[in-house]
Amino acid sequence: MNHLWQEIRHNPILWLLALVPFVFAAKMTSPEAHTLLFLLAVLAIIPLATLLSHATESVAAKTGDAVGGLLNATLGNLTELIIALAALRLGQFTLVKASVAGAIVANTLFMLGASFLLGGLKYHIQDYNRVNARLQTSLLFLATVALIIPSAVASADYEVPSEFMQKLSVGLSVVLIIVYGLGLVFSLKSHSELFGSTEEASQEQPWPLNVALVTLAGVTVLVALVSEIFVESVQEAAVTFGMTAAFVGFIVVALVGGAAEMASAFSGARKNRLDLSVGIALGSAAQIALFVAPVLVLLSYVIGPSPMDLQFWPGAVVMVLIATMTATIVTNGGHSTWFVGVLMLMVYLILAMTLYLLPPGGQ
Repeated sequence: MNHLWQEIRHNPILWLLALVPFVFAAKMTSPEAHTLLFLLAVLAIIPLATLLSHATESVAAKTGDAVGGLLNATLGNLTELIIALAALRLGQFTLVKASVAGAIVANTLFMLGASFLLGGLKYHIQDYNRVNARLQTSLLFLATVALIIPSAVASADYEVPSEFMQKLSVGLSVVLIIVYGLGLVFSLKSHSELFGSTEEASQEQPWPLNVALVTLAGVTVLVALVSEIFVESVQEAAVTFGMTAAFVGFIVVALVGGAAEMASAFSGARKNRLDLSVGIALGSAAQIALFVAPVLVLLSYVIGPSPMDLQFWPGAVVMVLIATMTATIVTNGGHSTWFVGVLMLMVYLILAMTLYLLPPGGQ
């Protein structure tokens, strides 16, 4: 574990790891200090995300960017899944759906856009495998269709029985999970030659694989635990900072929950490994839409007080559709510059500003 210790010693950001035990101590001693817990949790997630980024890059160096991106997306989404499961047990279905939709939009627009911007500021033009981008955006579009259908049916003139909506949601969930599994077989096995990296391998010395995997597992658990404390305190802290409930669920929770993945994506872009960044951003969004959301629907029959359906409110569906179409158009060429990143971030800013200014009655 000498590699890990050396990394912590030479990276000042990782010195913030000392705050992690303070988060748990504050939770035990002052559970009602929501604003303090909120700030400590955010500061603790930053070094954990940085550490997770280094470990993921080491795994990607051994396994390739396609598998490395998938691994990071999976471990990163574990945080969102744990948070959503906690809310699911309490029957907070609105929070679950807001975090799911918000994570899809944040990964597609903010994470990918910021990666293009950060990489473009260092390199004039960056290339990436557009076949992988096309596959992920196609999967996202399919998931968006599955979200639109229940909302469209519920908005029809005639009254829709709740039994029908639950059966439709279960059917759609099974279809999405099957498609996600077939997509993995297509990209990692049957047509893996189409998903190779377009850039040269990193010249940096990676960590040993066993150190990287242990770090990935351990840090992911810590991120999940700290994120859970964050979610418990964020609602009360939001009132202090003047944030609406819609903004908190869709923007703040999504950004903090995806901090680990974002650190890896941004680092990859700065090292001209844009395939890793695109794989993390779009792969994570597709995984949430086609796997995490359907699994939550199925698990609600086991751990929830009542079954949850896939009927999202129209505003959330529209934002997911906008994010998917933006990513599809932008990634079609397989090239990126810093201004492309700016455009994607501006789309995300428009959505965030709308939610921030949304009156209480519109939430």
